[in-house]
Amino acid sequence: MFVASRAKRIRQLISLRCLGGLGVLCLSGMVNAIQATPPEGAEPQAAPVIEALGDEYQNSITLLQNRFRIDHNVSEITMVFFRQYGSAPVVLVRPDGSKIFQSRAEQENAVWFDADTYDMVTVKDPVPGPWQAVGQIKPHSRIMVISDITLEAQPLPATLFSGEIIKQTATLSNGDKPILEPGFRDVVTLTVELISTNNPNYANFKADNQLIATFEDNGRGMDEKPLDGVFTGQFNLTVPAGEWTPVFKVTTPMFSREQVDPPFMLLENPVSLDVTLAKADEQYHTLLINVDREQINIDTLLVDGKVRYPNGDIQNFSLTEPTDAARVHPVLAMDEGLFKVKLTAYGQTHSGRDFILDVPEYSFEVNTPQPAPTPEQEPQDLAAAALPTDPTTALQEPPPEADEAMSTGTLITLLAVVNGTILLIVGGTVGYILWRRRQPVASASAQPDLVMQDAPDNSTAKFNPAAKLTKWFARFKKKPPPAD
Repeated sequence: MFVASRAKRIRQLISLRCLGGLGVLCLSGMVNAIQATPPEGAEPQAAPVIEALGDEYQNSITLLQNRFRIDHNVSEITMVFFRQYGSAPVVLVRPDGSKIFQSRAEQENAVWFDADTYDMVTVKDPVPGPWQAVGQIKPHSRIMVISDITLEAQPLPATLFSGEIIKQTATLSNGDKPILEPGFRDVVTLTVELISTNNPNYANFKADNQLIATFEDNGRGMDEKPLDGVFTGQFNLTVPAGEWTPVFKVTTPMFSREQVDPPFMLLENPVSLDVTLAKADEQYHTLLINVDREQINIDTLLVDGKVRYPNGDIQNFSLTEPTDAARVHPVLAMDEGLFKVKLTAYGQTHSGRDFILDVPEYSFEVNTPQPAPTPEQEPQDLAAAALPTDPTTALQEPPPEADEAMSTGTLITLLAVVNGTILLIVGGTVGYILWRRRQPVASASAQPDLVMQDAPDNSTAKFNPAAKLTKWFARFKKKPPPAD
């Protein structure tokens, strides 16, 4: 009985009471709501397109949480539901109890985008009355009705410098109300793009569009505090000087908005560098740092930089003394080659605006000085000085090209001699063999192999090499075929 009476009481409260328990944001851009005609003399008031249902007691009951009412004049509505990371998409329950699932959004005349932490749903011609969102929605989060997201950013200065780094803050509003939901930073992307006005009188004529900043609310970089609803962008104006139009873009998975500000002038980088090279008896080069004094108050100029030497060493330096003279920094003249200088400059314009400048890299090269001819020295003397003093030097030290040619010629001659000798030996041997084959066998056998001396035995015989060689070659003579 108690449960039945409690349920009946709840149904009565739902049908009779409409209280703001969820703090839902309502907007008017994309939601076409017909406003009631106000009485005469009274200011018109827009009727809310969506309301939260239930009091504190009712919203403590699980089945009644995340309930909201959609007005009957709404033709299209876009809502964002923030849920636990990685949880399944929410399920929308219509007043008649029918449900809209993410997988069947197209069949239900809806567009659904789900991410890891939120769902963005657009419903066309929604059923008026009390709706409910079922899912792992974050505690204390808001069901946001999106219609007209705008970016409220600080206006850019009328004059900026190429290479300047500036900090820009912005806030988002939804129907002229600030968005304070921390999870909304995952829903939108805020960027700033520069578009050239294509003025032929400036260096940025026909330049491409330049994306110069992305606003973040994560407590990194120049952002002061994470999730405070204040988005911070760091502009790096490393673009050509000229006239540019800034375009602020707010992009969501469903739609995007643009805000175009008036054009501004981007001037050339006002910091200039020069160097005075060290003389033969000096140990330091002199680096001079100056500014455009019509734009910059040089008394406020601070310099933080580094020098990269030809051998790869890096020297950091800072110049912080206030003075009305150009800043001077000594650079050690210990190497020959290319020196590179990179600076960051801080200061104020004459209007009192602080600035931070990223100065383009400056480089200079140091080479060994060549001795300059004296005015009294004649051209003939210069030619004579270029010749060697020792007349035998030219003969003893031929140029490298002559040495290379001589070594090549000697190699060719040597190869020809060796090859000719080999051919001569082979040819002589073959000719001798052919000649011996033509001689009769009898003549070869009639010749004595040994020339005997007066001694009675062979111990005193004298060896005949020609006869021995002839006998050896006779072994290779072709024998006649045997008779049948």
